[in-house]
Amino acid sequence: MILFGEHAVVSGASALGAAVDLRVRASIEDLPGRLEISAPDLWMTLEGITLDPLTGAVLTKDVSEGAVHATRYVSAVLKEFGARDLRITVESEIPPASGLGSSASVIVATLGALSRHLELDLSADEIAKEAHKIEKSVQEGHGSPTDTALATFGGYQLVEGSARSIDLPEIKLVVGFSGRPHDTRAEVEKVQSFRAKYPEIVDPIFRAIGKISKRAPDCIRERRLEDLGGLLNANHGLLESIGVGTRELSELVYASRGAGRAFGAKLTGAGGGGCMIALPRTDPEDVLRVMTAITQARGEPFSVVTGCQGLRLEDPMDER
Repeated sequence: MILFGEHAVVSGASALGAAVDLRVRASIEDLPGRLEISAPDLWMTLEGITLDPLTGAVLTKDVSEGAVHATRYVSAVLKEFGARDLRITVESEIPPASGLGSSASVIVATLGALSRHLELDLSADEIAKEAHKIEKSVQEGHGSPTDTALATFGGYQLVEGSARSIDLPEIKLVVGFSGRPHDTRAEVEKVQSFRAKYPEIVDPIFRAIGKISKRAPDCIRERRLEDLGGLLNANHGLLESIGVGTRELSELVYASRGAGRAFGAKLTGAGGGGCMIALPRTDPEDVLRVMTAITQARGEPFSVVTGCQGLRLEDPMDER
């Protein structure tokens, strides 16, 4: 997930992201004469969709538009490597279109599974590079390397032009899903259009967001959580000023800060829906207090830990 720097990073400002303890798993098996994707956990209606082995186009009849859109990331990976005669199964703990990097995680997991199945022996650097290229192509040129780097390498990634890993301790966050899916491409295009019209207004906002992203690692490293919460609040206000906030997200943010007594809270991801994050205080009951506040504000809360492992290859027989 992106902790700081959404939208500004697309225009070259710094961003800070963290991998969290939610996983996407992809497995591949041979399926002669067909190409299928099955991902019931991630897209609900997407189960056994058949693709054209040459073009990646959806062949299954009566498929929802959302399911067709969801196949694009997986089929883009398969098309990139000319993969055919396969069944790909994707299982996800990440809500789709939530701003938590589900698309990047699906791409990286699929690349890892494909590398193993086809004995491509792709390195982590190669997977991260390919994943970013594929995500950017599906989103028609938009997107930063942050999410794909996090899904690949895990931990924390500081993006300053390119992404690099930084060593920071874990922190506990509460995520609140607004219930409204977001459209990354639409939100990025909206912000970039606003920036093109008013660069003298938007560019200073982006620079301020970039400075917040650079200050945040020291707050995490030194456990200055109250200061970190202040940076979350400041970043949220700046994101609202460029038009990516929503009433639902704001209600969750202010409920977390108020009744939840969180140190700070902000939207995460492209905005226009999706999720927000809150930094609870340090007593054990504080996480529950924030989660209760989010629930009462009609959100769906869950807790996460940051700085977790990225891509790994698992034995199919391993217990999960």
